[in-house]
Amino acid sequence: MAIETIEFEGIHYPLFQTNGNASRFCRPFALEVCNGVGLDIGCMKKEWAFPNSIPIDISFNDGFHAMNLPDYEYDYIISCHMAEHFVGNLADMFDYWATRLKGGGVLFLYLPDYSQFYWRFWNNRKHIHTLTPQIMKDYFTRNKNFKNVFVSGVDAYNSFTVMCEKV
Repeated sequence: MAIETIEFEGIHYPLFQTNGNASRFCRPFALEVCNGVGLDIGCMKKEWAFPNSIPIDISFNDGFHAMNLPDYEYDYIISCHMAEHFVGNLADMFDYWATRLKGGGVLFLYLPDYSQFYWRFWNNRKHIHTLTPQIMKDYFTRNKNFKNVFVSGVDAYNSFTVMCEKV
């Protein structure tokens, strides 16, 4: 069986990395920490949303989006491969999300890494931000809204996980 690939600037990547639904690669870990009532922000399709979450995406929610969430405090917020598309300041977005988490609530992010050349914002014009584990670790460990910050290394999907709790 052949592995279908996509080539970008002489480098081959698995074709499935272009199909969306990146959350399927971090879901086993997220299932361990995202419990209760939560939001999946930027899931793109309702069927791709984290199990038992409230899906939030500009393509199907009545006015709800990353900077306009339902007025409630949630047990978790999960967002997979969305932050790189956000038009605006990521710190403002993450600080706003903290206002929608209960104390001890979990913020779980799955993000594309800089190591994937075609995900860099100058190569993929749908991406506004290019992210790395170090950038996210620097931000979240210095953010007074969050504690117990965990930032993984880069996985085979050229992505990484950020998990932390609201203070």
